[in-house]
Amino acid sequence: MSLSRIVMRLGRNPGTEFSGGDDHRGYTLVAPLTADGLIDEAAYAKHRAACTVRRFAPDEDAVEGRLNRRGQRWFFDYDDEDASDDEPLHRLGEHRFSLGEYVTVTDEDGRPLTYKVMEVVEV
Repeated sequence: MSLSRIVMRLGRNPGTEFSGGDDHRGYTLVAPLTADGLIDEAAYAKHRAACTVRRFAPDEDAVEGRLNRRGQRWFFDYDDEDASDDEPLHRLGEHRFSLGEYVTVTDEDGRPLTYKVMEVVEV
């Protein structure tokens, strides 16, 4: 199994304070991908402890967590005992992680925000 490091930066989100995007806000995700850039669900099931996320922004300390899944629902989980900090990912199982693709993450305030995939490298 090989893992990939995926860097996503905040894209343009009209109607929010991030209407122009923000390259200084985003996520670094480590997860297994298939050859066509989708999350490799079988590899994830076997190696979920290695699937991490790091949220970064200039006005807050970086937060470390895990990629998690319940049923078909994928989310970033920062505290195993507190579901209120979970950040759901819209249709993650269908997203292709390749340069220029977009992923929607619901932030801690319940807002769906769009992030652009800026880097994908095997680790």
